[in-house]
Amino acid sequence: MNTADLHRKIFLALLLGVSLAFLVILWPFYGAVFWGAILALLFMPLHRRLLRRMPERPNLAALATLAVCLLIVILPVALITASLVRQAAALVARLRSGELNFGLYLQQVLDVIPPWLEDWLDRLGLGDVAAVQDRLASAAAQISQFVATQALAIGQNTVHFVVSLGIMLYLLFFLLRDGQALSVRIRQALPLDEVHKRNLLAKFATVIRATVKGNVVVAVTQGALGGLIFWILGIQGAVLWATLMAFLSLLPAVGASLIWGPVAIYFLATGSFVQAVVLIAFGVFVIGLVDNLLRPILVGKDTKLPDYLVLVSTLGGMSIFGINGFVIGPLVAALFVAAWDLFTAPADTAPAPSEDG
Repeated sequence: MNTADLHRKIFLALLLGVSLAFLVILWPFYGAVFWGAILALLFMPLHRRLLRRMPERPNLAALATLAVCLLIVILPVALITASLVRQAAALVARLRSGELNFGLYLQQVLDVIPPWLEDWLDRLGLGDVAAVQDRLASAAAQISQFVATQALAIGQNTVHFVVSLGIMLYLLFFLLRDGQALSVRIRQALPLDEVHKRNLLAKFATVIRATVKGNVVVAVTQGALGGLIFWILGIQGAVLWATLMAFLSLLPAVGASLIWGPVAIYFLATGSFVQAVVLIAFGVFVIGLVDNLLRPILVGKDTKLPDYLVLVSTLGGMSIFGINGFVIGPLVAALFVAAWDLFTAPADTAPAPSEDG
């Protein structure tokens, strides 16, 4: 081994070591860094348009973009989270006090179902109302303990949350202002030929749009529509159920129907046929069609992942990264597919970079 090769290997080992050390340092705030980068990519087209109007004032353009992001993303999320916490606490209190009795609701459903279905539920262990009530009481106690623990953790981690939010906003400003230069530096650092660099970065931007603009916007829209119909029908905790429907909408095939479906069945069982018909029609023809209508507009069909891959990557991402995993999981899966597509496809057939990526 000659001296040049030895020095190169030592330098690469040093580069890898300091890079890993840097990642370890950033890890306590990885969520803030991750969302800062995601928001910067999403709002970069707006920043470019503002920058064209004020080319000599990049700081002002970045601040204006940051203000728009605060108004349409961060502030609404904060308000919804606060309302969600209140409704979740109220729901747990009603469960603990017995005011909300799912056993009674189950009995009302069992009273009107056909005998063959009741026998089938008995075989599954769901026909014994007393046993189900015991399970629900145990679940309510566990939920109450979990909520209390999380409330204590939130109180103890308030400083960490504030610091993370500050880091995200601070990082977002500089990523917007210096994002173009940073993109050039990243492209120069990639050890690939220029064609593959261009195609890979273009694919990366497309994947970000597919994952965030597609999955998240569709999920939020479905959750908002579900919460709206619950509010119209007078179902308590509309914000809580809307949030659950939004998260479940990230899962293909079933999605939000896991929430509105049982409610519609309860309406049918209790004779509230108008509410049941309205909820079923709205769930099928409005909530259910949102994905088919919005996703092609926001994403396009080229980057849509198979349903099974979305399901596995979403659940896997959330099991590893927590709440952030519902974006990280599909994003990693989409990048995996994109990288292999670029690897197996001829370089000259890959798509050209987009303007808003």
